[in-house]
Amino acid sequence: MPPPQKIPSLRPFKQRKSLATRQEEVAGIRAKFPNKIPVIVERYPREKFLPLLDKTKFLVPQELTMTQFLSIIRSRMVLGATDAFYLLVNNKSLASMSVTMAEIYRDYKDEDGFVYMTYASQEMFGCLGLTASREGGGLEDRSYNPHWPMSGRTCPPTDPSDAGGRDWFYPVCTLGDSG
Repeated sequence: MPPPQKIPSLRPFKQRKSLATRQEEVAGIRAKFPNKIPVIVERYPREKFLPLLDKTKFLVPQELTMTQFLSIIRSRMVLGATDAFYLLVNNKSLASMSVTMAEIYRDYKDEDGFVYMTYASQEMFGCLGLTASREGGGLEDRSYNPHWPMSGRTCPPTDPSDAGGRDWFYPVCTLGDSG
């Protein structure tokens, strides 16, 4: 009989753990790996096309760019080169692809110390006529956003159990069997 498979939780990470627990986890990780950024990546709740990631927690090098991180997430989802998906930081901002994870951490880290990212497909934004808000407030229903960086477009170009730290994914380094 094969071992039971882990089923990703549909509840957001913040709802699965208290603020104090999350802060303790980040403090421990940052003490052990001071040059790594703790990132939580979750699927947009209404996403219908993209698969769930097998991991939600990522520990990434500070010097990694958003382009490189996007590539890692793409490979974890086993997407083709033409399959579009977008990462929103704090569920509302598309970060520049040239910024490093250290810059993302500085500008967007949550009070618990994690950086939260949400992924969604272009179809999700396109079907609902939604755009990511630069002012905050998550997604807004707009048929046209002249202030969006890609002017003229209506859309932005856009867990398993938490057992003992074994659910961290290290994109660049491998530490024992914790990946």
